[in-house]
Amino acid sequence: MSYRTAESLRSVTLDDVRGARKMLSGVARVTALEGSRYLSRLVGAPVHLKCENLQRTGSFKLRGAYVRIAGLLPEERAAGVVAASAGNHAQGVALASSLLGVHATVFMPQGAPLPKVSATRDYGAEVRLHGQVVDETLAAAEEYAARTGAVFIHPFDHPDVIAGQGTVGLEILEQCPEARTIVVGMGGGGLAAGIAVAVKALRPDVRIVGVQAEGAACYPPSLAAGRPVSLRNPATMADGIRVGRPGVVPFGIVDELVDEVRTVSEDELSAALLLCLERAKLVVEPAGASPVAALLAAPENFDGPVVAVLSGGNVDPVLMQRVLRHGMAAQGRYLAVRLRLTDRPGALATLLGVLSAADANVLDVSHVRTDPRLGLTEAEVELHLETKGPAHCAELGRALRDAGYTVIA
Repeated sequence: MSYRTAESLRSVTLDDVRGARKMLSGVARVTALEGSRYLSRLVGAPVHLKCENLQRTGSFKLRGAYVRIAGLLPEERAAGVVAASAGNHAQGVALASSLLGVHATVFMPQGAPLPKVSATRDYGAEVRLHGQVVDETLAAAEEYAARTGAVFIHPFDHPDVIAGQGTVGLEILEQCPEARTIVVGMGGGGLAAGIAVAVKALRPDVRIVGVQAEGAACYPPSLAAGRPVSLRNPATMADGIRVGRPGVVPFGIVDELVDEVRTVSEDELSAALLLCLERAKLVVEPAGASPVAALLAAPENFDGPVVAVLSGGNVDPVLMQRVLRHGMAAQGRYLAVRLRLTDRPGALATLLGVLSAADANVLDVSHVRTDPRLGLTEAEVELHLETKGPAHCAELGRALRDAGYTVIA
């Protein structure tokens, strides 16, 4: 049974989504649907990628933000809008407000990545840095709205926002009318709810699968309880879906229309991001790669044709570097080793010769000669290596041991 309160009495309908699409004409791009031969072979059926990472502002968030702000009364627009976000929603609200001539104030955490802060300012919003975590930032934005009369623009818990996100579903059915499964990442649930409203009204046979990060999976316990419940400390690299509690409005829709909610690990998210970059040549943030992670984890569980929604591409370059290395390590393509050797001329060159003979690519070398843990004639070397997979990693370990080296880690 769907969860309903006074806050969610206004349901979202196909007509709402169609109206949102008219409103977004000339504002949001109709993003490409790209086929993936690698994923298609893995699943055993056609797999397509819906590239919302190529949307204006780099994510689907512009759709819902624009529809919500465009629907405000003249006096509400005059009071301005306020939002709280660490990234995608901030940029969507900033651009939507700029296009509609509405003043926007966006609260962002003090530790928000600088590229996202700069982009939000460049789109025209006034940015205020407050708090260390999003909950503190959200509280500051709500206090600002109460004090100034500015309209708070929620990232997912409003019918207009959900209707805007649902336009992705209309595009998918037009671009891939034979689709049997749509896979979409979920945080608060606005995108999945919007797509479900549009798709189930037109093609009730299409299976909708939501995907959450294991460390921030608020929907499985909420669906089990029949109401939104909060996670204490949601944690995942996928900040776009790091939400501790489902929205009231999307929860009711997800409960009714989404067929399944799956979870993926951090290793699976890393591998998916790496695959999108290497195989599809698409820059995708971890949250945007979550549907691909689900396909990689259990390809046999998806009937095709499958459409995986890449919801965003706003990934911080520093995080991208870390995630790529994590993904390579998870696939056995990146190896960090630490070992000790005799500190004498040519010792490091000899070690590198062993690695070269084993066909390892040395990415980085750290050579320590002075440390209380080391003997007078010892040196410690840490190496980061690019490898060809788990079997090659094992081969490198054997080659080092056979050459007389003791691997510490």
